[in-house]
Amino acid sequence: MKTDHTLDCVGLYCPMPIVNTNAEMKRIKVGEVLEVLSDDKGIVKDMPAWCKATGHQFMGAEEEKGQFKVYVKKMHV
Repeated sequence: MKTDHTLDCVGLYCPMPIVNTNAEMKRIKVGEVLEVLSDDKGIVKDMPAWCKATGHQFMGAEEEKGQFKVYVKKMHV
């Protein structure tokens, strides 16, 4: 997936990946895609819920060797 920004949250656990994602979303432009890297498996459930609550678009998740990549598209300011 083409991404515009990457946020490394490896080593951080709930709620920090979501807290950091929220802060990063304020810095990127509407329509851009943020890739979030995490080794906290909770992000696979937490990120779609956060996107639903905030109005951003959850674009999917991937797992490789215990590391997760989740993708979020900024939908509004």
